Amino acid sequence: MKTQGQKILFLIASFAFILGYSQMKVSGKVTYRNKGIGEVNVTLKDSYDGATTDAQGNFSFETTEKGNHILTFTHPKYEEVERSIVIDNQEVMLNVQLKEQISEIDAVVVSAGSIEASDKKRATALLSPIDIYTTAGADGQISSALTYLPGVQKVGGTEGLFIRGGTGTETKIFMDGSLINNYFSNSIPGIAGRDQFNTSLFKGNIFSSGGYSALYGQALSGALLLESVDLPDQSSYDFGISPIFLSAGFQSLSEDKSHSYGATLGYSMLNLMQKVFNFNTNFIEAPKGLNSDFNFRIKTKSGGFLKYYGMYNSNKMGVKTESLEPGYDFALVRLNGANTYHNLSFRQKFGKYLFNVGGSYSYNKSDLNFSTETNEVESGKTRLLTDGNYLNFKAVLERKINRISAVRGGLEFNNTNEKLDFEQVNKRYKDLISSAFAETDLGFSNALSAKIGVRAEYSSYLNKTNIAPRFALAYRFAKDWTTSFAYGLFYQNPESKYINGSANLDFQKSQHYIFQIQRASEGRTLRFEAFYKKYDQLIKTFNVTPDKEQNQQVQTAMNNDGYGYAKGLELFWRDNKKTFKNIDYWITYSFLDSKRDFLNYPVSLKPGFAAEHTLSAVVKRFIPEWKLGANLSYTYAKGRPYYDIASTYDNGKAVNYTRNEGRLKDYNALNFSINYLPNLGKKDARAFTVFVLSITNVLGSKNVYGYNFSVDGTRSSAVVPPVNTFIFVGAFISFGADKTQDAINNNL
Repeated sequence: MKTQGQKILFLIASFAFILGYSQMKVSGKVTYRNKGIGEVNVTLKDSYDGATTDAQGNFSFETTEKGNHILTFTHPKYEEVERSIVIDNQEVMLNVQLKEQISEIDAVVVSAGSIEASDKKRATALLSPIDIYTTAGADGQISSALTYLPGVQKVGGTEGLFIRGGTGTETKIFMDGSLINNYFSNSIPGIAGRDQFNTSLFKGNIFSSGGYSALYGQALSGALLLESVDLPDQSSYDFGISPIFLSAGFQSLSEDKSHSYGATLGYSMLNLMQKVFNFNTNFIEAPKGLNSDFNFRIKTKSGGFLKYYGMYNSNKMGVKTESLEPGYDFALVRLNGANTYHNLSFRQKFGKYLFNVGGSYSYNKSDLNFSTETNEVESGKTRLLTDGNYLNFKAVLERKINRISAVRGGLEFNNTNEKLDFEQVNKRYKDLISSAFAETDLGFSNALSAKIGVRAEYSSYLNKTNIAPRFALAYRFAKDWTTSFAYGLFYQNPESKYINGSANLDFQKSQHYIFQIQRASEGRTLRFEAFYKKYDQLIKTFNVTPDKEQNQQVQTAMNNDGYGYAKGLELFWRDNKKTFKNIDYWITYSFLDSKRDFLNYPVSLKPGFAAEHTLSAVVKRFIPEWKLGANLSYTYAKGRPYYDIASTYDNGKAVNYTRNEGRLKDYNALNFSINYLPNLGKKDARAFTVFVLSITNVLGSKNVYGYNFSVDGTRSSAVVPPVNTFIFVGAFISFGADKTQDAINNNL
């Protein structure tokens, strides 16, 4: 028995000795750019043998396998590598160099001149819908919220996005790729039109203050690219009520979540608030408006997506001001405006190809009636009637090259048909701008990428063609630190309102140079940007006054001899609840040096819409135990210059000259708002309610936007906000869609 046990032990020992003797060692080092990589999985394919590299990239393991085998090296941030080896009676030594795994998440993004807010950019998202709604002083408007970003001027007296020394018309706004020709409501001189589009309609935006993509054109300064929502999460009904508006809407989602449709209807009126507040503006007819929209969205079985959005708005108002002209007590202006917008888009993937096609139709009518009043008798009535029809069509085909590289190209057609009738001026303006474009995103690595594009346009009215190359480069030079550079040529037709006679005109032109350094980590963003813009071929105009009683002047384009420049520095810092619990804040500063000789400027001047220094701060605090969000915003802007420019003839030659000029007082505004969610935390609540209290210009600063002058230049009046301080109170209720968790996620 003892002998038998000894034999068994001997056999086991012999077998173990043979196994130990037959095991061979496989070792080596894994590197990337000559630096060892840790946590790389090294595996002998089709076996259980392998190891993980240490911090220096070294690995070692033993195996009993023999013959030809495959050794694999895998790591999430690097491309998988396979190496053939032969395991014989000698130790195997193998060194391997890995290549960086190209990833959409890790890849550096070209961001010079642009700020993106979308689901893809959550870490550094700026001005998402919740940002806009909770920014004090923005009134829930996208364009107003953008004034708290670097590069955007706080002008006030007229609508539009004034970017980096550019006029409000030099920035264009797009929805799902199609141009919006009537984003702002109709208004009267001195009062800015409001956004006509509901902020909640959009799921994200890309705001470009320069150097934007070749897919877009006809904008000398910048572009705002809005992307509408797809299918809603569930069916819902919404109501809004306040002293100045009533609204109701619904969204219906099919049971299989393949399609939805919805509509909203709203009515606004300022009568009640006019009785409560001391308005600067004497409204003889308080502003009122009717707004409505309808949408449907269809997701096809093949993965395509069809979206439609349509809206119709109308508004009225009337204003009385002291007349600047002798012999008249008051000047009266009445507005009757109407407009509609329709947008249809479709996208579909075909393997590696993505096809986007869309079109939009805009109609805008502004009926302005001017008159004077003396001894309570109204006379001297004149009418300025404008209406325009606009059609836009765009098709884009994109092909993915790899995860971060792509090439795209397409065509765009933008047709304009406008009419204007005012005294001796009766204008019919038609133009078809045909465009072709191509662009490529080149991802050389996760640390280096480029965007190269070109756009060509032909205008039937000008009978001219332009070609606009654009280039951008981004490089990550350290963890969380990137730098970007962008250059491009940008063209834009002269504004049709200045084309009142025959003139040999050309495209207006600008060149952009933008350099950016950015640090973006979870919850924090720091951006520094320097830019230079050079303007050429700006139009020059001459003042014509068909109605001296109303001081209504018409500027008529003469040539493209205008020019100018804008250069500056911008700083942006955002800390989203990282330093202070439940506190999100951002600070922006912009320095702008700009001069231009355009329109009726007699010489090169600092534009009246460009402030040298602008500082903004936004602070948001959410208090869960009180179910309350408190928000503050502040804006300071150095006083802008103003000019009174007149026209005359000298020896038969049209001459512009400055009669009066000066500088406005510095702009200051502190705004405050609170949002109260009474059903916060009730998981079974089917109704979601938000109460809003907003106070604009809490301190009552008496800001001035500019001055109007009489025809002879001897009298003037200030252009001021309709009211210095405004208080808004309202409630928003949603049934069927409990948005409580969304509110928590967006505020905590």
